[in-house]
Amino acid sequence: MITIEKQYSLLSHNTFGFNVKTDTFIEYSSTDDLKQILCDKELLNGPYLHIGSGSNLLFTSDYKGTILHSKIQGIEVTENTNDYVLVKVGAGVEWDNFVAHCVSQGWAGVENLSLIPGEVGASAVQNIGAYGVEAKDLITQVDAVEIATAKECVFSNAECNYSYRQSIFKSELKNKFIVTYVTYKLSKNAAFNLEYGNIKAELEKYPEISLATIRQAIIAIRDSKLPDPKIEGNAGSFFMNPIIPRSQFMELQKQFPGIPFYDIDEDRVKVPAGWMIDKCGWKGKTLGHVGVHSKQALVLVNKGNATGDEIVNLSREIQASVKKLFNIEIHPEVNFIS
Repeated sequence: MITIEKQYSLLSHNTFGFNVKTDTFIEYSSTDDLKQILCDKELLNGPYLHIGSGSNLLFTSDYKGTILHSKIQGIEVTENTNDYVLVKVGAGVEWDNFVAHCVSQGWAGVENLSLIPGEVGASAVQNIGAYGVEAKDLITQVDAVEIATAKECVFSNAECNYSYRQSIFKSELKNKFIVTYVTYKLSKNAAFNLEYGNIKAELEKYPEISLATIRQAIIAIRDSKLPDPKIEGNAGSFFMNPIIPRSQFMELQKQFPGIPFYDIDEDRVKVPAGWMIDKCGWKGKTLGHVGVHSKQALVLVNKGNATGDEIVNLSREIQASVKKLFNIEIHPEVNFIS
């Protein structure tokens, strides 16, 4: 089914809580619907943007064009063995609903990604990650439709060119394909990933370690750090954690002995952006209608009646502070839309 709305408010489609509008809003429920839309030149006769739930979008003004949104649903087991399952999921499925379903079925792999906002399609584009797990570790196949031709295509994990918060859909093929389904490989023999952050400490509150308790622990940790977008508009982690040369990190370690880090390989180290932003004095700071969350410096918040430009200006001030103190450039994970 295809639905079309004019002068449509995107308030429910961006977690910053900006009441911006789009000239046209089109929602579709199947791959065939999407292909029909792409072939209709009257529907897409100007600028257009495909969005998910809007949890990584920052609108700085009304969108003068067409917004597309997928409502493709379905969670289908396409292969089932003694050790694993392959699960094909519609791009419009809410990510955390998918995680909850996997945990309830005893399928391991996505539990550390509990409560990440957004939809399944975005997981394949953004390579979402948290607590030592990334979507790329689980994705086996991405189904997509080519925008120019409306042709259905299938990408293997290798063809997606995944890296930290990156994929081919954000680089060479940006704005050229729309994801329709994502297939994940999930284990029936859980090997828990508990080394990242304070998961172990949180799990001490539970009688046992299981997929369910890990999910509960992750949710508790995220709830303690991240504000509810319904109360304070935000997009979760605003900046990506920078990956820097080990030689640069060793020099920083002399000046900041307690600097946290995560090894990437022999030559590179990941440094938490939130820690650096905190060290620059931004945590809990408010500038007009916007600010930095008091419990997590990675989160920029709409304190009420903010504009997208105010968030952009705050983010640039933070970037300048981190660059000045650490000589490290941090980059937004959020996409700016004007």
